[in-house]
Amino acid sequence: MAQDPADRRVVVTGPPRRTRRLSGYRPRTEIDEQTTLGHTYVRSLIRSQLRAALTVFAVLVLLVGPLPLVFTFMNDSTNLEWLVLGFCVYPPLVLLARWYVRRADRNERDFVRLVEDR
Repeated sequence: MAQDPADRRVVVTGPPRRTRRLSGYRPRTEIDEQTTLGHTYVRSLIRSQLRAALTVFAVLVLLVGPLPLVFTFMNDSTNLEWLVLGFCVYPPLVLLARWYVRRADRNERDFVRLVEDR
């Protein structure tokens, strides 16, 4: 029985190909030259930082904003007001500030990693 030529397997070999980066393309160059792509990179960093800042602001408004209304409805609780303002507000504010700093650092670290191609 003769073998059909279409059924034969062909092995294709060649020199190994190496992937290399284009020497002219660097995101840092795009940013330095203020091209459209560089502008997009910087705008993405600004958006991520703005998103973190607006999140912190929203939580801060929800945490501290209602306190004057609560104090208005509580008539003779001067000591409670000082207790809340002096001790109960600061731990959440410190945690919120810590979260924001860590988030901003992470955003900048991600941006540097994107720009440096690491």
